[in-house]
Amino acid sequence: MACSIDFIEHICSSLASLGDVRYRKMMGDYVIYLNEKCIITACDNIAYIKKLPCLKEMMHDAETGCPYEGAKEAYILDTLDQKLLRNLIPILWDNLPFPKTKKKIIK
Repeated sequence: MACSIDFIEHICSSLASLGDVRYRKMMGDYVIYLNEKCIITACDNIAYIKKLPCLKEMMHDAETGCPYEGAKEAYILDTLDQKLLRNLIPILWDNLPFPKTKKKIIK
């Protein structure tokens, strides 16, 4: 089951006060960006964030799972917990890299 657009828009509106939020459909599910960094992978109406050591204390009781087959285990984010989002997302953003730019091949 793919994500519903309502779920994606709920997450994006919850993050709007933190910066520029956009989403991109990828293979039936979505990736959510904050200020051009990929912060959330959304699959089957579940939001996943990368399992980083800096988040361990804040996410100690969070469920974990894999967003898709072959993916690394990730934290499942409670998107209804606004306090958690306001505290966790800036830490996550600070510890994630910007996406690598793809070089154009000239023939």
